[in-house]
Amino acid sequence: MTKKRKSVTSIVPAYGLLSLIVAVAYDFLIYCGSRRIAGDWRHYNIECGVDAWIPFWPPSIIIYFGCYLFWIVNYILIARQGKREVSQFFAAELLSKTVCLVFYLLFPTTNQRPAVEPSGIWNQLMIFLYETDAADNLFPSIHCLVSWFCYIGIKNKPQIPVWYQRFSCFAAILVFVSTVTTKQHVIVDVFGGIFVAEICFRVGKRQKVYETYEKFLDRTDKLFFARGRSVKCSQKRK
Repeated sequence: MTKKRKSVTSIVPAYGLLSLIVAVAYDFLIYCGSRRIAGDWRHYNIECGVDAWIPFWPPSIIIYFGCYLFWIVNYILIARQGKREVSQFFAAELLSKTVCLVFYLLFPTTNQRPAVEPSGIWNQLMIFLYETDAADNLFPSIHCLVSWFCYIGIKNKPQIPVWYQRFSCFAAILVFVSTVTTKQHVIVDVFGGIFVAEICFRVGKRQKVYETYEKFLDRTDKLFFARGRSVKCSQKRK
């Protein structure tokens, strides 16, 4: 007997998969687009006294880079939820990135990065990060925003083990710490990311908001995927 291969939609429903694709595409558009538009504009340094007390600790870059795996796992878990819950979450997600875009264009910020000696693996990774990621698009921190979404998106969900919900909260906090100990962000960026996530998460639960997103999902699904499904069905009948 041959084992049937699981399709992607058997792991994540079609509406969840589409939501993931849209979220990733919009994220790249916001982050890269705003940098291309406002990269040469005047940027403001909003470091405060607290930032001076936070040590620069290069080993925390492993958390800063490793959080991408955390994001992937949790966003897939969220995308596996019911259509209404998925619509509420990703409506909030898109709204939050739009808020970020407004800040990146109207109030672009930067910070003062430390000089890093090219010795040791952690320092080499920090130099790589600094060379590939300019000191802009800082407030609010998307790293912190997405990490907090990863927690509140599965919080109090009966299908998610309690231990993993608690781990997600702890992981998000570790990401917050890594953003300031790598000097990629300042403390205000962290709280800005959390605040935007919380506000948008609440707005996303408003009926008019998530129903608008549901309509967008349905129209996009019909436009790009419905024809493919009808072809597959006709082939199976033959």
